[in-house]
Formats: sequence, structure tokens, C-alpha cells
Amino acid sequence: MDNTMKAARWYAAKDIRVEPTEIPSPQAGQVKISVQFAGICGSDLHEYVHGPQLIPVDKPYPLNGHQGTTTLGHEFSGIVDAVGEDVQHIRVGDRVVVEPIFKNFDSPFIVNGKYNLSEPLGFIGLSSNGGFASYVVVEDYMVHKIPDSMSFEKGALVEPAAVAVYAVLQSGLKIGQTVLVSGAGPIGLLCVQAAIAAGATTVIVTDIADKRLEKAKTIGATHIINAKEDEIPQKIKNLTGLGVDIFLDCAGVQASYTTGIQSLKNGGTAVLVALFGKPVTTDALDQVLREITIKGIIAYRNIFPHVISLIDSGRMPVEKLVTRKIVLDNIVSEGFEALVNDPSEVKILIDIQSS
Repeated sequence: MDNTMKAARWYAAKDIRVEPTEIPSPQAGQVKISVQFAGICGSDLHEYVHGPQLIPVDKPYPLNGHQGTTTLGHEFSGIVDAVGEDVQHIRVGDRVVVEPIFKNFDSPFIVNGKYNLSEPLGFIGLSSNGGFASYVVVEDYMVHKIPDSMSFEKGALVEPAAVAVYAVLQSGLKIGQTVLVSGAGPIGLLCVQAAIAAGATTVIVTDIADKRLEKAKTIGATHIINAKEDEIPQKIKNLTGLGVDIFLDCAGVQASYTTGIQSLKNGGTAVLVALFGKPVTTDALDQVLREITIKGIIAYRNIFPHVISLIDSGRMPVEKLVTRKIVLDNIVSEGFEALVNDPSEVKILIDIQSS
């Protein structure tokens, strides 16, 4: 019997190969999942264009020894195919999604529940083999059941939606407040949906791509501004009076950061969601005089069940972000390359079982 499966494996920047690889088996405390749908994330794109960033190449990831060539994919849904010893609560046949953060159980951050701050930070599909394959093995604590009413396509969007919901929660956004989201990529658009679900009345989106701004408008943004325009902070103050209550930076460049901080009302809060590619300069005196809060966040914690409910209830219509469904064989040409070259593409899903 053939013990191989197809997988999209990262070898180096611009070198992802769809090839046969061994089907993994679950050890104690692990779960083997038959992957149904998987999404391509911005961090996958970064690994493709100028990796390695999070993939351990020079030395192994300490929690599992993984190193080098890696099957990508950390946004996915599937069906439990097998469970290792000592696995409770999860059964073969369960419909599930995966929260792909590795927990270092020696870390004091596990005890206080802030497991996304435990080190070394690692993710399925970056620090281990991931979901761009027929099967994947994950730790049992990563697995969340989804209701029968939720499609596997929606399930594949739970992980990126969790980033957005966590960002909005961490911002302290209150019902009736105003929000600026910079960057209308998948995370920015999910932040728009999460802000609306949380009760924001005004949601302003900036981006340099008009096609992405149009998408933001269709999913509920109240105002869109091309980031190339002049005097954006003044325009935002004209719209809101004093400036926005909350700024969510999902672009992660100097221009988005500076514009966003200047667009906040005094006492406002900025949340840095993007993985900034390089350092930014900041006016610390301005932050002091205006009592601005600037907060970084990484991933999410203790939130997947809420996000599953938000999506299942229709409060976050994440399926509107899907612009294309492809098969695994075409992941480079119709997935990675399409996302690099076409700003109208938002979320591309891989239908893993139809290839």
C-alpha cells in the first residue's frame, strides 16, 4: 500500500514544490487530520517571496526538532482521521479546525493563559509540516470542533479571522466607536468585519490598491481612502470630528503607521497587527502629549470558540473574502503567484481533496 501523499513543500524562497511525501502518523497526544480546505496566508507569501522568516533553517525548532524543507499551510479545516494515545475529547470523524500555535509547557506564560507569548513561538506549517497536504498531524490541544452547519470553506477562515477578532478585542473597541483600518488585505478586511461585529459605527479603510478598497466597501467599510492621497489625517478628522478612537495597522509600513497615529483622536489606541518588515520611526513626544496607546499583538489566544460562533452565526461573513478556489497541484501558479501579482485576489482556498 502506498504510504505517500501530495504536499506543497517549501525548499527556499521562490521554490515551493508539490511532490509526494510520507503520510504522517500521530504519536501520543497528537491528532491526524484529513485536510479539506486550506488558505494561503500573508506569512506563507512572505516565506515564498523572501523566506526563510519563521521556517527554522539554520537550527531546528526546539519543541519538535523540525528543520529545513517544510510543508506549508496553517489555515485549514478537516476531518479527524486518527488519534494518538492519551487523546481525549477528539474522535475519528470529528469535523475540526486547527489553532496552529505550539505551546511550550515549560513557559510561565502557559500557566497564566497567555500562551501566544510563550517562547519559542512556533506554528504548524512553519515550525512543523502543515496543511497543504492530504493529511497533517497536530498536537491535540490545537484542535477545535466545528458545528455541522459550518462549511469546511468557512472553517479554513477561522484562523485568520481569529487574528482580526483578537486585534479588535485587544483594541478595547466599544460599541458606537470609530475605527481606521490600514491595509485591505485579508487580515485588514477581516478586521473590518470584526469591528462591525463589535459595534463600530464608522469604519474607514486605506490601501493603495483601488480594487482592494472596492472590496472593503462591499463588506461594510463606511469610508475608503486611497493611501496615496494627501492629508489623510485631516480628511479622517473631517469625517469623525476629533479623529478615530481605534487604529488597526494591517499594512505595517512607515506611511501607514504615521498616518494612522496622526488620525487618532487624543487618548486613542493603535494596534499593530501587521508583521512589520522593517523598523519605523515614531514621535514619542506626540504620543506623550496626546496620551496615545500603541499596542503590538501576536496571533491570538483563548478565542477560537468565539470566532467559530461568530462565523457560524453569520455575524462575520468571512466567505465574502474568498476570491478563488484551486487544487493543490496549481498552488504556485494559481495561488502564490496570483497573490503576488494581482491585487484583486484576497483569500485563495485550496480544495485539498479534489486534485
